[in-house]
Amino acid sequence: MLDKVEALIAKLIDEVEYTKANELFAKLLGGKRLRARLILTIAPEAPTAPLLGAIVELIHAASLLHDDVIDESQLRRGVPSVNATEGSKTAIMLGDILYSKAFSELTSFDPAISRSIADSVTKLSVGEMMDVEMVTEFNSDRDLYLKMLYLKTATLIEACAYSAAVLAQKDAFAHATYGKNLGLAFQIVDDILDITADEKTLGKPSLNDFVEGKTTLPYIDLYESLDENGKKRLIENHAQVLNEEEKGWIHTQMARHSIIERSYGYARALCDEALEAIGEDAALRAIIETVIQRSH
Repeated sequence: MLDKVEALIAKLIDEVEYTKANELFAKLLGGKRLRARLILTIAPEAPTAPLLGAIVELIHAASLLHDDVIDESQLRRGVPSVNATEGSKTAIMLGDILYSKAFSELTSFDPAISRSIADSVTKLSVGEMMDVEMVTEFNSDRDLYLKMLYLKTATLIEACAYSAAVLAQKDAFAHATYGKNLGLAFQIVDDILDITADEKTLGKPSLNDFVEGKTTLPYIDLYESLDENGKKRLIENHAQVLNEEEKGWIHTQMARHSIIERSYGYARALCDEALEAIGEDAALRAIIETVIQRSH
């Protein structure tokens, strides 16, 4: 079924009728297609599910293009980003093409679906803005961080699950809860991997989020566990290029206070709540396990 999604993505890009867009989009690595897989898993018999999956993947790709410009990222999934090779203006315009094409196709769906996806993109943009604002200083507010995480990452996955359930005539709100928690857990695991995985696996340096000024959940957990001197040292390292001594200190403190285990535990609790919402569904359980157990 994912083959159908890939074919439809290619078709939608072709319909733009701009060769440059095709060339640039071809350079983007597809990734895990989590959002499309989720839609196909919830609504496997719905004829329009592959198209909805393709639309959502265009939206996701557009958001990543804009995100890379905002973060001035030189790599995306281990290869040079579009803004690195073609410039920020081109990356932004390609993102705009993908967004607008996706929204054009979305108008053919049930208004409940198109409204849900469109609303999630508004929330996603707010989350991006919050993320930019929050890198200016160390953030120790867990609730604020989780709100940003929901808006920036989980809301689109929530909308995918809700919309797929509408297509399949299943309990849309229960599936929305599943999608929201899946999205939160997915990003928290990403936060953890930024600390635990090596550069080759990540496609970027370890602890890169912290160097860029992002205070993710493990750092908030760590801050709460440190004494006053430790808190001061952590804040002083925030948004700084870290030498090996400071990297070592952060890793040591993470281990001493079982921070990674604590953050994983929170992600696991979100996953359990997601599964409780939708009941016995082996396929959706498998997606949850793939997210929580992934190593990159």
